[in-house]
Amino acid sequence: MNRPAVEVADILREQGDRFIEQNPWLNYQQLSVLRAIRRCRTAALGGHIDQCSQCGHQAISYNSCRNRHCPKCQAQARQRWLAAREKELLGVPYFHVVFTLPHEWNPLCRHNPRVMYDLLFRTSAATMLEVAADPQRLGAQIGFISILHTWGQNLLLHPHVHCLVPAGGFSPDHEGWIHPKYAFFLPVDVLSSVFRAKFVAELRMAYQQGDLVFPGSIAELENPKRFAVFVDALFQKDWVVYAKSAFGGPAQVLRYLGRYTHRVAISNHRLLAFDRESVTFRWKDYAHGNKQRKMTLSASEFLRRFTQHILPRGFVRIRQFGYLANTHRSARLALARQLLAAAPPAEQSAPDIAATATYRCPHCNGEMRIGPNLSVRQLAAQCRPLDSS
Repeated sequence: MNRPAVEVADILREQGDRFIEQNPWLNYQQLSVLRAIRRCRTAALGGHIDQCSQCGHQAISYNSCRNRHCPKCQAQARQRWLAAREKELLGVPYFHVVFTLPHEWNPLCRHNPRVMYDLLFRTSAATMLEVAADPQRLGAQIGFISILHTWGQNLLLHPHVHCLVPAGGFSPDHEGWIHPKYAFFLPVDVLSSVFRAKFVAELRMAYQQGDLVFPGSIAELENPKRFAVFVDALFQKDWVVYAKSAFGGPAQVLRYLGRYTHRVAISNHRLLAFDRESVTFRWKDYAHGNKQRKMTLSASEFLRRFTQHILPRGFVRIRQFGYLANTHRSARLALARQLLAAAPPAEQSAPDIAATATYRCPHCNGEMRIGPNLSVRQLAAQCRPLDSS
């Protein structure tokens, strides 16, 4: 794939220092991520000298930052994760369910990301498990993967969780497999109302326990009466839960998963132009028939929108629930395959990414062999006569 015309790193190198100076609200984690992206694949992180296996041509490759928010550093992590999930797929259709928080919660999410996003995970998962276990709905114990996204196509805050759910689940006695009764797995109106009730109840508890902060524009919500009025108003709204009908087998599921895991707020390939002051990028307008549009923002506004999607340090954004949770997952999957009379996926050794992550020589198209890792000082001493790649 060709290098994009513009990268987030280019914008940070040009405008990052000014953005940081003008925004003292940035926390340590956000500053660390911005600096990592700016230094990614530059001499500042060291690198290695690669050599063509045929003609002997040499080139410098700089190290990646490996930060999970970096647009350039997710491909290998995604492949490793998908290789692990491939062994866990069942021979049944899969459903895609999305839980979205109303946009009125955005100020609380911005200032309390760890609390709010954890609540989003826990309450959406509890909703799925509870409704699925109801004998009037499915009456089964299900399992699923949840993936947090906090952005919309325009980079504004839009917290939502994607759930990928195998169709059906265990009977209560674990002696049978129950297949779905509905075209969309579970009724979305029921999921919506249960999700809303669970989230609001958990949020009120978090407030009572003093887990939330209310700086700046939301300071008035620290008052119990104001907070109660705010929450009650949102409880009256319909909350969006979206479900897609079942789609194909394991191969299709892996391709589908690959579109959602290890994504960042915006990929470099959506960036169209940067003139040192403003940034233009493509976005899909879901509200108007999924039309492809262009948006131009000042560099400062672009970086502000990008930065608000940096997650707290150590926050897990891909989680598994039900029988796919870590506890007893292998045993539960083996039982599911037995009940479905399906053989486990053929054992496939995951590719050695380090060994296969090569590129072709620009002179003879031979395979470039990756050399040993060198520190910044070692690289500086050896790279002067070489071309960088």
